[in-house]
Amino acid sequence: MDLESFREYCLSKKGVTEELPFGFVSLVYKIMGKIFALTSFDFERISLKNLPEKNQELRAEHDAVLPAYHMNKQHWNMVQTNGRVKDALLREWIDESYEIIVNSLPKKTKEELINL
Repeated sequence: MDLESFREYCLSKKGVTEELPFGFVSLVYKIMGKIFALTSFDFERISLKNLPEKNQELRAEHDAVLPAYHMNKQHWNMVQTNGRVKDALLREWIDESYEIIVNSLPKKTKEELINL
Protein backbone atom coordinates (compact mmCIF):
# COMPACT_ATOMS: atom_id res chain seq x y z
CA MET A 1 0.00 0.00 0.00
CA ASP A 2 1.25 3.47 -0.81
CA LEU A 3 0.18 6.84 0.59
CA GLU A 4 -2.40 7.54 -2.12
CA SER A 5 -4.03 4.09 -1.71
CA PHE A 6 -4.13 4.61 2.06
CA ARG A 7 -5.73 8.05 1.65
CA GLU A 8 -8.31 6.79 -0.83
CA TYR A 9 -9.21 3.82 1.37
CA CYS A 10 -9.66 5.94 4.49
CA LEU A 11 -11.63 8.63 2.66
CA SER A 12 -13.93 6.04 1.08
CA LYS A 13 -15.43 5.34 4.50
CA LYS A 14 -18.61 7.10 5.52
CA GLY A 15 -18.15 10.33 7.49
CA VAL A 16 -14.35 10.47 7.19
CA THR A 17 -12.43 13.71 6.92
CA GLU A 18 -8.74 14.27 6.24
CA GLU A 19 -7.14 16.95 8.38
CA LEU A 20 -3.78 18.48 9.28
CA PRO A 21 -4.22 19.38 12.98
CA PHE A 22 -0.49 19.01 13.65
CA GLY A 23 0.62 21.13 10.71
CA PHE A 24 2.33 19.50 7.73
CA VAL A 25 3.64 16.65 9.87
CA SER A 26 0.81 14.11 9.76
CA LEU A 27 -2.30 13.34 7.77
CA VAL A 28 -5.10 12.62 10.24
CA TYR A 29 -8.31 10.75 9.43
CA LYS A 30 -11.35 11.36 11.59
CA ILE A 31 -14.92 10.11 11.82
CA MET A 32 -17.29 12.68 13.23
CA GLY A 33 -14.30 14.53 14.72
CA LYS A 34 -12.57 11.49 16.30
CA ILE A 35 -9.23 10.18 15.03
CA PHE A 36 -9.10 6.61 13.73
CA ALA A 37 -5.92 6.71 11.62
CA LEU A 38 -2.89 8.88 10.98
CA THR A 39 0.27 8.73 8.95
CA SER A 40 3.35 10.72 8.12
CA PHE A 41 3.73 12.29 4.67
CA ASP A 42 6.64 9.95 3.94
CA PHE A 43 4.23 7.06 4.67
CA GLU A 44 6.82 5.12 6.66
CA ARG A 45 4.21 4.21 9.27
CA ILE A 46 0.54 4.50 10.12
CA SER A 47 -1.10 4.60 13.52
CA LEU A 48 -4.36 2.76 14.11
CA LYS A 49 -6.57 2.18 17.13
CA ASN A 50 -7.53 -1.27 18.40
CA LEU A 51 -8.51 -3.00 21.62
CA PRO A 52 -5.64 -3.34 24.12
CA GLU A 53 -5.65 -7.16 24.07
CA LYS A 54 -5.72 -7.20 20.27
CA ASN A 55 -2.83 -4.71 20.15
CA GLN A 56 -0.71 -6.99 22.32
CA GLU A 57 -1.54 -9.91 20.03
CA LEU A 58 -0.65 -7.96 16.87
CA ARG A 59 2.64 -6.77 18.34
CA ALA A 60 3.57 -10.34 19.27
CA GLU A 61 2.68 -11.69 15.81
CA HIS A 62 4.11 -8.93 13.58
CA ASP A 63 7.55 -7.31 13.81
CA ALA A 64 6.19 -4.33 11.87
CA VAL A 65 3.62 -3.53 14.59
CA LEU A 66 4.82 -1.44 17.54
CA PRO A 67 3.23 0.78 20.21
CA ALA A 68 2.26 4.06 18.54
CA TYR A 69 4.53 7.05 18.97
CA HIS A 70 2.91 9.96 20.87
CA MET A 71 -0.34 8.01 21.37
CA ASN A 72 -1.84 5.92 24.17
CA LYS A 73 0.23 2.77 23.69
CA GLN A 74 -2.49 0.50 25.07
CA HIS A 75 -4.98 1.58 22.43
CA TRP A 76 -2.82 2.57 19.45
CA ASN A 77 -0.39 0.67 17.25
CA MET A 78 2.14 2.02 14.80
CA VAL A 79 2.45 -0.15 11.71
CA GLN A 80 5.58 0.17 9.61
CA THR A 81 4.61 0.39 5.95
CA ASN A 82 7.74 -1.11 4.48
CA GLY A 83 5.91 -3.93 2.74
CA ARG A 84 6.15 -6.46 5.57
CA VAL A 85 2.39 -6.29 6.16
CA LYS A 86 0.16 -7.20 3.23
CA ASP A 87 -2.29 -4.59 1.95
CA ALA A 88 -5.32 -6.77 2.76
CA LEU A 89 -4.22 -6.97 6.39
CA LEU A 90 -3.63 -3.21 6.55
CA ARG A 91 -7.14 -2.62 5.20
CA GLU A 92 -8.53 -5.02 7.81
CA TRP A 93 -6.78 -3.09 10.59
CA ILE A 94 -8.00 0.23 9.18
CA ASP A 95 -11.55 -1.19 9.18
CA GLU A 96 -11.17 -2.33 12.80
CA SER A 97 -9.91 1.10 13.88
CA TYR A 98 -12.80 2.79 12.07
CA GLU A 99 -15.37 0.45 13.67
CA ILE A 100 -13.95 0.94 17.17
CA ILE A 101 -14.39 4.69 16.84
CA VAL A 102 -17.86 4.40 15.28
CA ASN A 103 -18.96 2.11 18.11
CA SER A 104 -17.68 4.60 20.70
CA LEU A 105 -19.68 7.52 19.28
CA PRO A 106 -22.65 8.83 21.25
CA LYS A 107 -26.04 7.69 19.96
CA LYS A 108 -26.90 11.11 18.49
CA THR A 109 -23.58 11.28 16.63
CA LYS A 110 -24.06 7.74 15.29
CA GLU A 111 -27.47 8.78 13.96
CA GLU A 112 -25.86 11.79 12.26
CA LEU A 113 -23.29 9.48 10.68
CA ILE A 114 -25.99 7.11 9.43
CA ASN A 115 -27.84 10.04 7.86
CA LEU A 116 -24.84 11.37 5.93
